Parts: sequence; C-alpha cells; structure tokens
Amino acid sequence: MEWRPADVMCVCIARQVRDGEILAQGLATPLVAAGYLLAWRMHAPHVYFASAIGQSVCREGAAIGLSRVEDLWLERAIRLYGFIPAVAEMLPCIRPKEYFRPGQVDAVGRFNNVAIGRDPRRPRLRLPGSGGIPDVTTVFTDIHLYVPRHSRAVFVDQLDFASSLGHSPGRRHGRGPQYLVSELGQFDFAGGRLRLTHVHPGVTVEEIDRRTGFAVERASSISETDPPTEQELDLLRTEVDPLDVRQLEFLGGSRRRAAIEAILHAEATATRS
Repeated sequence: MEWRPADVMCVCIARQVRDGEILAQGLATPLVAAGYLLAWRMHAPHVYFASAIGQSVCREGAAIGLSRVEDLWLERAIRLYGFIPAVAEMLPCIRPKEYFRPGQVDAVGRFNNVAIGRDPRRPRLRLPGSGGIPDVTTVFTDIHLYVPRHSRAVFVDQLDFASSLGHSPGRRHGRGPQYLVSELGQFDFAGGRLRLTHVHPGVTVEEIDRRTGFAVERASSISETDPPTEQELDLLRTEVDPLDVRQLEFLGGSRRRAAIEAILHAEATATRS
C-alpha cells in the first residue's frame, strides 16, 4: 500500500507511545491525535488521553473530525477540567507525554510559538501563542516535537521568541525535548542537541542538512524508518482518520481551504444519511 509523509509521521508518533501512558494533546494537532489513536488501536489499549480540546481525560477514542471535533473527547470524558486548572494543576502533576508543533526550533530544543520576526510590535507572522507551553516545559520529562514541513524557516540557529525551555546543563526541572519527527526523519536530543537517528524512506542525510538552519548531529548509525505496515495504514484510513484530517497539517492557502471544505461536506453528508 502506498503511504504519504502524513502517514509515516502518524506511525512514528504511534510507535513512541507505551501502553499505560498518559498522552496530552494540544489544539489543532490532528497528526498527534491520529498517532495517539493509532497506538491505542494497535498496541496501547490502556493509555489515557488528556486533551486541550474540551480539557478532558478519556480512556477511549473515536474517528477524527472537524465540525464536531470536541465529540472525540467530550462524549467519552471520565473527567473534565478548565484550561487553567489543566495547565497549572493537573498536567504538571501527572507529567504526561506531549507533542508540540514548533513554529521555530533551535539546536538545543527551545521552540517558538509566539511570532516570527523580532520586533514584538510588528512581527512578520503571528503564531498561535505559547498557551501553557512555558508552564509545562519547566516540569515535563517526556516532551516530543513534530514538524510536518521541515525547512530552514523552522529549524533556526536563533529563535525570534522563546516559548519553552530547551536543554541546559544547569537545569534542575524539566529535561527538554526527547524526540522530534519531521516529514524527513526522526531525531533525538542525545547530548542536549538535535541528533539525526533515522531517515524516512527516499530521504537522504544531505537533504536534511540542506533543509536545516544549523548543523545537525548524527547518530553513529543512522537507520531508515520502517514504513507503515498495511495494518497501520488500514486503521488510519478506515477507523482513526477516514476523512484525512491529518493531511491538513501539510497544506496551506487555497489547498487547505479546499480540503477543509471537502471534509466539512463529507461530515454533513454523513450526518444527513
């Protein structure tokens, strides 16, 4: 079966999940939701989902959608929280695994979700904002990152703003990011700096170097990512994300608008039938 970068990234996210973990998910991160739900269906039936969408904790999932995205979490919630209690009280105590999508990330794992451009009064681009990132990255020990579009605009030598803490020898709390997956490969932060461990099929180390704004360290042995299996692809396409919401994270402009309209139309048609 053929697969796309969205599929291999979801599979990589799923393969990082261990059964019984608490998995935190932010807003507008369908790749992460799909990866978590794939892990739940494949090998981790006892995970907990702690979602910012509805600020709820769940033990079971449902297919991803857009128009009723809260249903995935609210209809199955075993506990509801407000955003502030979740970020300031619940999450720092349970310290879950969480994936963040950085607008910029540097070599030591600091990342920026505030704005692009160093003039805070006139940034070139406003990002979604830091949300609870400054709170939780000071205490979390299992922070993961994902980058759907690997480029020098994202992987930068110096951040315009810092939303999070990265790796530092003097840090007493929080360990910084432990893992990063992009559409080109997989990385860890051994030694406190981004290090390439796997290239996805068809990708070269030289391509990753060209598309990264700083020197990437390399593991002593770089492997090729195992492609998605037929079972993983079938679950993604039929039970986890049949509307292909995960692909939105790779699209922009008119292509993204068209994809959103198609998903909403499919949901409306399914509701009427």
